[in-house]
Amino acid sequence: MNASFFIFMLSVERKLFRGIEYQVAQLYSVAEASKNNTGGGEGIEVLKNEPFTDYPLLGGKYSSGQYTYKIYHLASKVPGFIRIMLPKNSLEIHEEAWNAYPYCKTVITNPGYMKENFVIMIESFHIDDVGNQHNVHELSSDKLKIREVIHIDIANDPIGSADYKEDEDPTKFKSVKTGRGPLVGKDWKNKVQPVMTCYKLVTCEFKWFGLQTRVESFIQKAERRLFTNFHRQVFCWIDRWYGLTMDDIRAIEESTKEELDRQRHQGEVRGMRADD
Repeated sequence: MNASFFIFMLSVERKLFRGIEYQVAQLYSVAEASKNNTGGGEGIEVLKNEPFTDYPLLGGKYSSGQYTYKIYHLASKVPGFIRIMLPKNSLEIHEEAWNAYPYCKTVITNPGYMKENFVIMIESFHIDDVGNQHNVHELSSDKLKIREVIHIDIANDPIGSADYKEDEDPTKFKSVKTGRGPLVGKDWKNKVQPVMTCYKLVTCEFKWFGLQTRVESFIQKAERRLFTNFHRQVFCWIDRWYGLTMDDIRAIEESTKEELDRQRHQGEVRGMRADD
């Protein structure tokens, strides 16, 4: 079957904390969110979590950090119109990530079924500012023309009822350890300190005749939902991760890997599900 394809770019900005804290906050929250989304035969399997060197990123500006390789066993997290078209054993997404904080590159594929016909690349750049930079990913003029910029506000953007939790609401949370929060008003980013921005560039290539528009729409919606919910958690979990060291984080990641292996084979399906 002949297949056309689409490539879309999505640049996302959202405001958080002090840059030197965010690496710990992000890694802690990834571990916790992984556990919250694993169970009943679905969820996240960590295959590798190890240092890397000599892997140039962002034009060679960064070349060392931590490499992870994960498999996401999806099923209920894939929309129905895709599930009915795919064999069950194809509902696995592979994720490779090179975290050279403050820059991180993540590549998502489906090697068991779509192979080179499906790739999502997410490039994240964490900078101590209020989100006013135009081209931190150093895109060419041609790519800038097709880039769509979406600003994500973790305090004011709407949250679906299925995702909302009062203890993960930045407009109601106040940190005991740091005194930060709540984030109140439309202009809160210009009134609080510290503040930072995570610039995310999402690039997707998808080749499947007749499904380009629906899948593009699903990916854009899913990524925005994921980014919004995750960063609301990062902020509201401050008192859990504040003061942890990178040694603490590596220990948490190792214990999380073992817990994910147990959870994946027992209990019920957990976490965010796709909107059909």
